[in-house]
Order: sequence, then structure tokens, then C-alpha cells
Amino acid sequence: MNKKDLSERDICSKFITPAVRQAGWDELQQIREEVSFTKGRIIVRGKLVTRGKAKRADYVLYHKPNLPIAIIEAKDNTHAVGDGLQQALEYAEILGIPFVFASNGDGFVFHDRTGLAAVKEETLALDAFPSPAELWARYVAWKGLTPEAERIVQQDYFEDGSGKAPRYYQVNAVNAAVEAIAKGQDRALLVMATGTGKTYTAFQIIWRLWKAGIKKRILFLADRNILVDQTMVNDFRPFGPAMAKLSTDAKTIERDDGSTTDIVTAIDRKRRIDTSYEVYLGLYQAITGPDERQKLFREFSPGFFDLIIIDECHRGSAAADSAWREILEHFSSATQVGLTATPKETKYVSNIDYFGKPVFSYSLKQGIRDGFLAPYKVIKVHIDRDVEGYRPAKGTLDREGNEVEDRIYNTKDFDRTLVIDDRTKLVAKKVSDFLKESGDRFQKTIVFCVDEEHAARMRQALVNENADLCDANPRYVMRITGSDAEGQSQLGNFIDPESRQPIIVTTSRLLSTGVDAQTCRLIVLDRSVGSMTEFKQIVGRGTRVHEDSRKFYFTLMDFRGATNHFADPDFDGEPVQIYEPGEGDPMTPPEGAPVTDEDGEELPSEPSTEETVVDGDTPDISIPAGGPKRQKVYVDGVGATIVTERVEYLDEDGKLVTESLRDFTKKALQKHFTSLDAFLRRWKGEDRKRAVIEELEAEGLPLEPLAEEFGKDLDPFDLICHVAFDRPPLTRRERAANVQKRDVFTKFGPQARAVLDALLAKYADEGLIDLADAAVLRLPPLNTLGTPVQLIRAFGGKEAFEQAMREVQSGLYQESA
Repeated sequence: MNKKDLSERDICSKFITPAVRQAGWDELQQIREEVSFTKGRIIVRGKLVTRGKAKRADYVLYHKPNLPIAIIEAKDNTHAVGDGLQQALEYAEILGIPFVFASNGDGFVFHDRTGLAAVKEETLALDAFPSPAELWARYVAWKGLTPEAERIVQQDYFEDGSGKAPRYYQVNAVNAAVEAIAKGQDRALLVMATGTGKTYTAFQIIWRLWKAGIKKRILFLADRNILVDQTMVNDFRPFGPAMAKLSTDAKTIERDDGSTTDIVTAIDRKRRIDTSYEVYLGLYQAITGPDERQKLFREFSPGFFDLIIIDECHRGSAAADSAWREILEHFSSATQVGLTATPKETKYVSNIDYFGKPVFSYSLKQGIRDGFLAPYKVIKVHIDRDVEGYRPAKGTLDREGNEVEDRIYNTKDFDRTLVIDDRTKLVAKKVSDFLKESGDRFQKTIVFCVDEEHAARMRQALVNENADLCDANPRYVMRITGSDAEGQSQLGNFIDPESRQPIIVTTSRLLSTGVDAQTCRLIVLDRSVGSMTEFKQIVGRGTRVHEDSRKFYFTLMDFRGATNHFADPDFDGEPVQIYEPGEGDPMTPPEGAPVTDEDGEELPSEPSTEETVVDGDTPDISIPAGGPKRQKVYVDGVGATIVTERVEYLDEDGKLVTESLRDFTKKALQKHFTSLDAFLRRWKGEDRKRAVIEELEAEGLPLEPLAEEFGKDLDPFDLICHVAFDRPPLTRRERAANVQKRDVFTKFGPQARAVLDALLAKYADEGLIDLADAAVLRLPPLNTLGTPVQLIRAFGGKEAFEQAMREVQSGLYQESA
């Protein structure tokens, strides 16, 4: 056996795995091979959706399940022993793994990322791979774990036997939180993008700490009833009878698997609390309020809870004077863990000031890059009244017969202080047109409006635009707002992937946060969004991938310029502390204080042209401080038209670009092939032409959308030459005819010529490009000419057949090559 002739898989099975096993690693519990830890980025071109290549480690070694401590990257023996190390280091950084190995079957190169080893990187013999005990001892030293902390860190994850395993970033988040708490940290912040499974992550943290016996009474706080109820019957279900809701209202809830269960409550009708449970879930609003009698949390002693998990802690709980914060302060001796997708950092409110710097972060950009979150298209619609403003003519009267104040009204006024019904109808028409033109009018859609009254008018306009579907089912369009009981009763149906109705919902703020609308494909913004925190939350309503319903991306339709937040450096960056006041310092930062980015680099004192200055939160209604609610003015007959529409796409770096598919593909192809000559050399030198196409597809450049635009009768060769290098294209039929004109068939017999004619016809009609693949001889009409063996024999054997195919294929591209 020549070692250099073995494949990479052979090297793994014959040399690397035996060496690791010999060092004492358990093959069933501790060694996993070919571990795919990302899904592969979702790439959208028109209606074509593809996934990029998933990241896959050759080996991941675990101290215990979900406690990864080492990674091995394998290469075949034609490579040097350490050739895979750089790739392994990249994967180790993503996975949070400290010990990195590379091997070609001759030995190992070992890289220690902990910084504690005497030698950072060394070469080991094949029989000198470290034992599990040795690497775990290094890990414990690296993390600074005491024996008690080590015991807690080794506590098992929950497993239900279904094979469900946490994603790699969830493992990182759970392990980071458990390690921090095991080492005595009593405040922790987890920053995870919407749709990445914060609740499941919280469950595993609670489970491990509960089972380890260090946290015996736990409180999970949220601010939406549906969040608490769905959490109890799904992710938290394993807690069983140890768990109850801090509520007097019992109800029956449907689980994700379709079964139903009754919610157990811990408060009776006389508002007495049953303190015999161990895990409590509650709404902030249900256990506190402005009146002392509403502060139900005071019924618990300050030391009752050992652990409090605060879901969506970027909202009210972040403010020092908030009513919700008093719950956390009452139980100040408990360990408190905040969960958020959007940490709130302003000069007035700070998550980081309260919880400390995040122990783990996973951003929207990372989620999209890994393929766990859905990318999105953005459609910006500019209405003339928004762009130009509206100034009423002198003497213009509103519906009540009162004269409209003479001033210029702009986007911030519309639907807040001034109502132009024609504008509302235009928005409803554009949304409905989008659904109709898409070919799927049953895409679940959320339309965000200025307030509840605007949401009611928008519902009516959408009903009129979709009268046919509303006649079939009046729940096709519904308003779901805080004061609309009937609408709120349909919230569960809207977020249920199996429920057909409602399809379009209008809302103001109720659906902007915390609602798990997995199948939402269209988000419409018809109100300004001044808060970056809220903007990220709204975007998060669409980022969940739902493969069962083929939902891989979503569309954001913006009528108010809210997507200008994309230009803000804070969009999807790491959480940044603007100002860290010390004891006795004012909450407002001093004038002229230096501002730094997430890497600690000082930023210019003035915003650059690439930055967008963003105001604070925009209030729901314009109310002068201490004054009465301002009445809206309704003006009829003003009219509204579309000025421009633009479609933007996410590029491979997650940036929004505004350009045509042709321009986008041209730049990408020119980046891949530096010149026409480089492409021709690559194409001519590749016997299997499809390899070039597959290579482009793996990088997110499928050619099908180009064929749709420029003609399905073009060869991929011509598509690339034409789009990337402006070469005039030939159709496949023209190329086939050129080969036949050169009469390259004369040296072959009748049967061989019949095969060549049939292959060229198949190339011209169907786009067959790898002519030398003998498998095509089994396809019609070639299978009517004889068996594959007979047809190959007609050319004088396999080598002669392949040579003939190479000549024909060369002839197809001769004039360009």
C-alpha cells in the first residue's frame, strides 16, 4: 500500500482515527467525524434560491457531549503534515475550541490557543496524540475553574432522545453562560440575533444549573403572554410538574408538535402564590405595576430565587427608573441573565451598564452568513408627498370643515397629525401588487403602521384591494393591535405555519418584537422607525428560515426611509458601550469625550459621510409634554403617486447593493476570472465543463437567472463570455451547426456518426455539455442506437470514444479558444 495513493478519507480511517483512539478517546462519546456546523449561506437570485457550502470540520473531539475541546483537520498524504492547520484555526475560532491539530497521517501539528503552553505550536508523532485527561486538564487551567466550578461545567445538557442537538453557537452561548456563573459571576448578558433560538439556549442554561443543584428556584421573565405560554409547552416542557406560570388564568395551549397541554398556574383567584414550584415563568406586567397592590413580586422574599432569566432585556428592563427594573432589584441576590437580540446603548439606557459586557454574542450578519437566518431583499418605494412634502393651498378645508394649517407637512406628519387617504390607498395597492405579481398571494405579511388608527385604515384599504380573497375568507386581512381583542385572538393563527389565515396583518407596535412568525415573507414599513433597537427587532420578524414551507428569504418593503438604518455603523455590529459612568458620575457623557468602535479604536469626532445620524425613539403619537392628545387632520382629494422604486440585494459580504443582476454577476465573474484569456484557459483545460459551473454555484453565482434574462438557448460558455467580457454570444444550435460544417465526422463509421449527430442535437436542444460522460449513451434517443458497450465499440473503444468527444467539445468552442 502506497500511502500517497490513499484518499483523505482513507488517511482518516487508517491512521488518524486509530491514533486518536489509541490515546484514550472514546469513539462513540468523544470523537465525531465530518462535523458540519453551519448550514451554508442562503443565496437569492430572483426566485432562484441556493445555499453556499457549509463549513465542515474533519474531526471534533469532546470532553463530554456538547463540550468540544479539540479539532483536527485532515489532508491526504500528498500534503505536508501541517497543511490543514490554518483552516483548522479558523474553524476553532468559530467553534470556541482551544486545541487545534492538523494531520496527513504521518503525525500531528498541535497548536494550543490557550496561551498557557510553553510551546505554542509543535509537531507530534502519530502515537503521541494527547489523552482526553491531558487536554481537559489544560482546558480547566485555561478557564480557571475551581473543582466546584469544574463539576458544574461538566453537568450534562438535556437530551430527549430525538437526536436534536443545539447548534454550534448555542453550545458556545450555553457553555459561556454556565462557565461564567460557575465562576461566581452574578450578572450575564447574551446577545443573540432574533431567530437564533434564545429561549432554547436559556432552557439549556437553566437545566444544567438546576440539575447541578446550584440554582434551585428559577424565574423566567418575558413581556408577551404568548412568549411565556409557548415557552412553557415547548422549550421548557422537560421541567414538567416543577414548573408553573405566575398567572391566575389557566388555558390550553397547542405545542409545536400539534398536541395540546394545559398551562399550570401558581396564583389562585385570591392572588395567593403557591411557592412549592421550582421554575416560574411570568410576565413583567402581571407581577408589577404603578400601584403598590400590583407589585405581586413582593410576595416572594428577596432571596427566594437563585436565578432569573430576563427575556428581551433591551426594552423596559434596561432603564434604571423602569417599573420592571424594580423586580430585578428586589431579587438582587439572584444570578440574573439577560437575553437580547438588540442591546440598548444610549446615553440614558444601558444593558451593559447593568449586566456587564456580553459573555457571548451572535449577530444577524453571522446568522445569515452561516445560513441559519434568512437573507432579505429590500424594496424602497418613494411617494411624491413624502419626497416633496405637502403644503395645503390657501383655504383648504379638512373633513370637519376646518381650515388646514398652512405649513409644509412631511413623512413624520403623515398618518400621525395629517391623514391623506390617497396615500394610504396607494401603499395598500403597492403591497397588494407585490403579492399578486409574486404569484403567491398567501405570503404572510406584516404591515407596520404609525398607530392603531392608521392600522385600521390600512386594513380597510388592503381589504378593498383584495376583495376577492376577503370574500372567500374575511380573515385574509386583519388588524392585530393592543386594543383589538378580536385581532389579538388571531395572533396564534398568524404565527402558526400550518394556519392559512390571516395572511396580511396590520399593526403598530404589537408585532415588532418577540413574535415568532416563522413563515413571514413580507414586512412592510409604513412608519418611521427612529430607534435602531426597534428597527433590528422589526427586521428580525422575517429572519427565521422555515424549510418545510420553502421560506428561505423575505422581502422588506419600505415606504418611509426606515431602511436608511442599513447605512448606520451600529446596524448589526457588536454591542458598543457609549459611556461607562463610574460611581457618582452623571448618566450623560461629558462633552467632547472620545468615542471608540468595538475594537477600541478611536473614531473621528465628526460623523463620516458613510454614517447616518439617528434620533432617539420616535413616540407613538405626538403629544406635547403634559398636554392633551393632538387630533389628526383628515384631508381628502390630495392624491399621491410613486416617484421611484428600487430593488436592493444582499451581496456576498451581507451588504445591500443597488444594481441589476447583470452588473452584479459581471463584477462577480470578473473577480473569479481576471480576464477573458484566464476564463478561456480554465474552460479549455477542464475536461468536465460542469465542474466550472458547479464551482460558480458553490460561490453563489448560479447561471440559471442569467439564462432567464439572456436566453435559455445559450451555452454557459456564452453566458459567461457575454456577461463578463462583452463577447457576442452564439446559440447552442449555432455552435452545433459550426461543428457539423467542419465535417469532423468523416473519419468515423455510420454508427459512430449517428451517435455524434444525436449528441450534438441533445447539446443544442437540452444544453448537454459534458459529452464524454458515457452515461448519456443510456438516454434517449441514444439508447435506441445500441447499448453503451456497442456504441463505444463503434468508436474503437473507450479511449477512442473519449478522444472523439474531446475533439467535438473542442470544436464547439473553437472560434473563441
